[in-house]
Order: sequence, then C-alpha cells, then structure tokens
Amino acid sequence: MRSVLTVFILHRSVRIVALGNEKDRLLEDGQHQSSLLWTYLGRSAGVHDRRDNVSLSSAPHTTFPAFTEYQACVFGDVRVVVHDCPSWDLFDNDWYSSRNVVGQADIIVIKYSVNDKPAFQEVKENYTPMIKRLLNQCTVPIIIAAVGARQNDEGPPCTCPLCTSDKGGCVPTCEGLQLSKELGATYLELHTLNDFYAGKYFGGVLEYFIVQCLNQKSSEKNKKKKSRKPNGPNPPRLEQPAKLPTVKAEDSSYSCDFLRLLGSSQCTDVTFCSEGLGRELARAHKVVLCSTSPVFLLLLGVEAGAAGEGSCSPSAVKAALNLFSVSDSSTGFPTDPTTRGRHPGDPPTRVFVKDPLLCLCLSETLQFVYSGASRWNELEKSIRKRLKSVQEIEELLSKVRFLLGYEKGSTEQAPLRHSTCNSTPIGHLFNSPVLTDVIFKVQGVLMPAHRAVLAARCEVMAAMFNGNYAEANSCVVPIHSVSKDTFLSFLEYLYTDTCCPASVSQATALLVCAEMYQVPRLQHICEVCIITHLQCMPSRELASTNLSVVNLLRKAKFHNAVQLSAWLLHFIASNYLIFSQKPDFLDLAEDERDFVEKHRWPSSRYVQQLAEFRQHVPVRRLRCTVM
Repeated sequence: MRSVLTVFILHRSVRIVALGNEKDRLLEDGQHQSSLLWTYLGRSAGVHDRRDNVSLSSAPHTTFPAFTEYQACVFGDVRVVVHDCPSWDLFDNDWYSSRNVVGQADIIVIKYSVNDKPAFQEVKENYTPMIKRLLNQCTVPIIIAAVGARQNDEGPPCTCPLCTSDKGGCVPTCEGLQLSKELGATYLELHTLNDFYAGKYFGGVLEYFIVQCLNQKSSEKNKKKKSRKPNGPNPPRLEQPAKLPTVKAEDSSYSCDFLRLLGSSQCTDVTFCSEGLGRELARAHKVVLCSTSPVFLLLLGVEAGAAGEGSCSPSAVKAALNLFSVSDSSTGFPTDPTTRGRHPGDPPTRVFVKDPLLCLCLSETLQFVYSGASRWNELEKSIRKRLKSVQEIEELLSKVRFLLGYEKGSTEQAPLRHSTCNSTPIGHLFNSPVLTDVIFKVQGVLMPAHRAVLAARCEVMAAMFNGNYAEANSCVVPIHSVSKDTFLSFLEYLYTDTCCPASVSQATALLVCAEMYQVPRLQHICEVCIITHLQCMPSRELASTNLSVVNLLRKAKFHNAVQLSAWLLHFIASNYLIFSQKPDFLDLAEDERDFVEKHRWPSSRYVQQLAEFRQHVPVRRLRCTVM
C-alpha cells in the first residue's frame, strides 16, 4: 500500500467527518474512554511522527463550533483533517455550517456504542436522513463503527418483569447491518479500542479509503491538466451560413375561379329556363355541367364513355326526364333528351327546368356543381334557408344526388364522384376531345381544350377569347415560343390545379410560360420546384453540373420571378467556393457581385484567419482523423 502512495506529492489532504458518540455510558465513574479517531491517530502505524504531527484541540474549532478538530500526517506526506461531532444537539445548533462540513467530506465515519441504544437511535433518526439528502449525487465512502462489547451476550435475556437486565438496551448486529445497507456503508464491530481493533482493523479500512480518495483526486487533477488549452493560436471559428429566404406559393383559387365564371356570361353555351313561363333562370357551361353530372351528359347529347363515365343508368335517365327537357335549336320545341345530339356551331342550348323545387333552388345547385361538387354541407345549409319544409328539403337533396349520379346517399354528406389523382371533375376532360371548342397547335401537335375552362383559369386567355382578337372566332389557335411539352403542362395546371416538373429546365420553361400568360400562382409553384431541385443537389453535383445558376438568375429577373432571384443570390453566396470557380461567375452584375461578396460563406475574414492559423500549426495536425 505504501508503494502505491509514493506517487503522491506532498501536502495532499483528506477530510474526514466523524458523527455520533461511541463512548459507553455504562462505564463506572472514574474510567475514561478515548474517542475512536483519536485512538486511531495515536496507535496506527501509518501515522508518521505522531508526537510532532498529531494535535488535539480540547475545545471545539472556532470556524465550526459543533466539531472537534484533529490533524495528522499519515504515510509521511498526506495530511488528514478530522472533524468530530459527538452530539446531535451541537450539530443542530449550528445547522447550516455543520451541514456544509458534511457536504465537503471525503470520508464519513458514523460511530455509536452497542450498549447505548439512544445513541444509535440518534444516528439512525437524525444523521442518516441528513446524509442521504446531502450525498444523493455523490459517492463518498461511509464507515459505520459499532464500538464496545454487549453486556448481556452471555445468555438469553430474563423474562421477569422485575429484572433490570434487559438485553433490549443493546444494539444488535442486524440493526447495524440494516443501517449500513441504507447508506451503502462498510460495517465494522470494534469490541475494544485497543491496538488491534482501532489501529489495524479500523485503521486498515480507513487507510484503504484514504488511498482511494487520493487516487480519485489525482485522476481529476490529471483530467484538468489535459483539458487545458495548449499554448499557441486558436483555430478560427466557422460561423453558420445565412438562412436562405423563404419562397411561398399563393393559395389555390380553383373553386373561386369557376364560381366567378358562373357569374359571367363569357363562353356560356347553356341557358336554364323555367318550363311554364320560359323565363331565363341562369346561364352555364356544358363542360362544367357534363364533367360533374351524368344527367347533363345525357341531356346535352354527349357520349358517356367519351367523358370517362360508364353508360347512363336507368335511374339517371329517369331523373333526366323528370327534372329537365331540352329544346331543339332549329325548331325550338322540346325533344326527348335520350335522342338529343350535339352539333358544332349550335346556339346556346335551352334547358327547361321541370321540377319546381329545383327551379327555386337552381342558383344554389349550380354553385355546388361549379365548386366541384365538394361542398355538400354548404349546399344543404343554403337549401335549408330557402325552403322551410323538411320534406321538401329532403326531396330536393335526393334529386341533387341523382343529378350527381348517386342512387343512394346520406342526408349528412354526399360522397364525391371524383377522388382520383386528377383531383377535380374538370381534370378528367384535360386533353380530351369531348365538348372541345378550341384546338391549340404547338410545334405541329394539336391539343384540344375548352374555352370556358381557359377563361376561368387564365385572365389573358379570357381576354383573348372575349375581345377583338382573331382567336375569339378561330377554332385552331397557333402557339409560338413555347414547346409542346411545356404548353401541355401549362394546360394540365389550368385543368387540375397541379403541376410537377421533373427537372430545373422543365420548371424554368413552365415559369416563363406562366409569366407570359400571367398566372402568378403557377409561376410561384415553378419557383418552389426549382429551389427544391437545387437544394437536393449535393455539393459535388453542383460543382460538376452544366446548369448555370447565374444564367438562371438572369432569366428569373427578366421574367419577374422576384422570390426566385432573391433566393438564387443567397444560394450563390452560401456556396461561394463552388460558384466562384465557374466561368459564368464573372457575368454577375456589379450590385450582385457586391451582395455575394458581402454574404459569402465562408466569409473572407474566416479564410484569412485560417491562412494565418495554418502558418503556426503543422499541416499534419490539421488532417481529419475520421476521414
């Protein structure tokens, strides 16, 4: 053990706190018993030159009045400071100072006399809870020393009530062991404080914990030395790149566009009239009506299979006959809707509403149809405001269900007919010849379309088909400066309100087309697509790609893509080391170059600090050991 301690330097110290009274109160008057710690310091072989190095203060220490202090040098070079408190009353009178002494202890010794049960109860009820609270997060070794020989160990206790020799006054071994388990302590029984028990038995255990304490302190000191920063320049700290601006697309106005179309007279080709008076009730568009209702497919002479529907069911035919009748454009007389045909160039078809309830609530029904047949709750609410009779309300809602092609349905919510990827009923007529009234010719390819849909979704096309332009009276409209794939994607957005360009080049071409026809939401969607594609490209791909981000910036500014142009400037600055090596970096305008240099990452200041740091540190120490 001493060979291990030779590694310790002089003036190492260990603080020991002793609690409890180990003196036997049953000793006769005139007999004196030394304390356990004083006996150890006086008898232990580990104490060096005890006459010079051991001192006893007969009075409590002035700094900690509740404690008596012992000091000694053990193993010749380790100073041991003992604070001994024999009474709980003394400890409790100076609670805060005494508690701090216990909290700073390296080793705790709890001692009591086996013949003094009140002293043991004082330890168990007062000292033990306090030690548990103070040392909850610490690993301080604790020694429990039971001192003395039990007076009544010769035989069983007397059961006579008049006998005073009660063995219950002694503290049994089991109670001492139970206390040691609660505190995680080492339990010792010292029958007498002689050279063997106090100097070797107790002293050997105490010295073992002293060695462990010194080893722990030495290890912590070495860790602190290793954690100290070495002399020399500190490496520069790389700041985080600036956060790229957020690009947002506008909310969809798809339903509002078609509801607005319902309120205008542009491109209308259906007129609803009351059957009895012939009064005009509303104007509508065949493409919207037929995309939502199989009954209107039948009424307007459109083949159901061509519109993506199955053959008309008998219930749909019955509903058509009971609710509507269609006048012949040449004679003006009603015809059988099952034999009605459609011819190009016909004047607006007059549809007579035969049902009085539907005639009364035709406006609400058409609003529901133009919204995509997806707002059943709003339709039901508006009909309940118009009609007061519950029977009439249920009857009309049932007829609307038949109009949508449902033979059965709940009064709470009607299921949607179109829940596929096309997302909207009109989306099924995209690039379809059904009810076509205009054809676009793009790079020699013919693309069928519907004027009503185009006018509802695009203001430029609404003006083109409604003004003094050649396209207003022409069936075939040529399109220039746009590729066929790009224009087809543009039409798909107008019909379905969705688009998904597969690359940056496709998204850029669609953005130019959207700016040409003044569709801002599509333009913003293309901006988001371009940004998403660029963010998904790793640095190695950005460095090797043929895509010119600077040219993309030029095009974004030219076509008024404000959000995209601002984002691209930040993107170039955040990837400065990549884009500054490309030839097109010199094509940036002066103000753009100033912005990039100001917001570049890593900053020029960091690059300069890194160069200065490398001059003082060998290159081999800068290599990454992980890679």
